[in-house]
Amino acid sequence: MQRVTISMSDALAEALDAFMAENGYANRSEAVRDLARLGLGRHGLEGADAAKAGPGQCLATLSYVYDHDVREIPRRLTQAYHGHHDLSVATLHVHLDHEHCLEVAVLRGESAEIRAFAQGVIAERGVRHGQVTYVPIDIEEGEHRHEAGTAAEPHAHIHPKG
Repeated sequence: MQRVTISMSDALAEALDAFMAENGYANRSEAVRDLARLGLGRHGLEGADAAKAGPGQCLATLSYVYDHDVREIPRRLTQAYHGHHDLSVATLHVHLDHEHCLEVAVLRGESAEIRAFAQGVIAERGVRHGQVTYVPIDIEEGEHRHEAGTAAEPHAHIHPKG
């Protein structure tokens, strides 16, 4: 492990301390490591050089608010998800008021495919707010038992990178 020393303004140090208190960090090192992982992960999957980085598996959460009264948006969103059913793991739908709905989707697949799908959803007419968060992963295919006395079953384990 390497030691890195950084300097920051008093205001940034106070903001870091507030972040630590709100999120239960015991020390600045852990907080800065997590923030660095987040920033580097976002850069690798969303940054300008993402296309050069090559394909990579990721998990993502896509969250957006839309106005369900905008012409055919529920149908268009449903078609988008059915057209990319291989990416969709789960979706949560929340009615916010008489016109607006919040959806949160968990996606898994190649980062480029997820990025394109998420951008398409967010760009739909009627989507008011949208955000996607990526988690780079490694998928380990294997076969083993989870309980004594059971047969070994092939399955995948997902490991977050970093």
